Amino acid sequence: MTKKCRPYILLMASLLLASCFEKKQERVVTPWGEVLDSVETSDEFDLHQIQQYGELIMATVSGPQTYYDYHGRQLGTQYLLLQQLADRLGVGLRVEVCRDSLELRQKLADGTVDIVAWPTPGQLDVSGDKPLLASEVKAWYKPEFVAQAEQEETALLTTRRVRRHVFSPMLDKKGGVISHYDHLFQQYSQPIRWDWRLMAAQCYQESTFDPKAVSFAGAKGLMQIMPATADVLGLPRDQMYDPERNIAAAAKYLGQLEAKFSDIPGRVERTNFVLASYNGGIHHIRDAMALARRDGRNPHLWRDVADYVLKLSKPQYYNDPLVKHGYMRGSETVDYVAKIRQRHQGYMGVRSPHLGFHPSQPRKAGKRKNKYDIKE
Repeated sequence: MTKKCRPYILLMASLLLASCFEKKQERVVTPWGEVLDSVETSDEFDLHQIQQYGELIMATVSGPQTYYDYHGRQLGTQYLLLQQLADRLGVGLRVEVCRDSLELRQKLADGTVDIVAWPTPGQLDVSGDKPLLASEVKAWYKPEFVAQAEQEETALLTTRRVRRHVFSPMLDKKGGVISHYDHLFQQYSQPIRWDWRLMAAQCYQESTFDPKAVSFAGAKGLMQIMPATADVLGLPRDQMYDPERNIAAAAKYLGQLEAKFSDIPGRVERTNFVLASYNGGIHHIRDAMALARRDGRNPHLWRDVADYVLKLSKPQYYNDPLVKHGYMRGSETVDYVAKIRQRHQGYMGVRSPHLGFHPSQPRKAGKRKNKYDIKE
């Protein structure tokens, strides 16, 4: 190569770089005020940039075939499918949930997302300005991946969802002892004014009194607290299996949930909504309440709202404009509340020594405030 050619090659390389990166003026906030600064920008954002930034952005709608949150775990056939792609690319997967197909098309057209997952499993579209990503997806995808993702989800939902040792719902029925942790339920239920036996019934439903229980989603301990929730409650992650710390954090969380349902006047009814939210998430329960209100049902009566919690698994309901948080597996939540209430009824004969009763002593006659014996 002659020396005369080198300046020409260097010039061409500079022009190519300039075509990709332009200088533009942007306001930057500094300790001494706002200034105009030059920043390099690029119109190209394809596979290499996605890998550089470490994130693949997926847009979809809520639904069992696309994407939904289940006990803090992200599920849905399309989501699990694209998680495989993200793993292949070595990046994280972020989901943007849209209201409808019109919004999906708009995001795909303006390039604010990298890939759109339609309600039909395996139907994927890549933004037109990302040819390298499109080529990668075409080379990666195989139709059998859909069945594999569906099998993965089924396994997660039905096989050992909570790893635990199953203990008896009553440690000593004759002696009036529910569990080894009765004293903790009695201690930490008092500040939130719960019947300690109700908290014990919830604990059995969560973990069958196994302090080492862990769910497929990562919930841990007696009251099955998620790590992210533990962070908010001030429970160190390395102490999530500690019975006292776990029960104390759960009681704190139950109190917080109850405060968020202050619009429900009846204490017993309010507790039903708290239990449902502990299991299914407060946002889904609020969605069901909104639907019940619209249809002339009582949004403060669990019997009425439970019907809509079940209906949130149907497209005509989870796609309703009133619903802000999409699809949920409502049957589990309704069953959760019912089983806890049933077990609590069975525990009602157990008296706490700390409250001045002994299981062998008959309770003095007196009117009970409500059938669950919860203080109003």
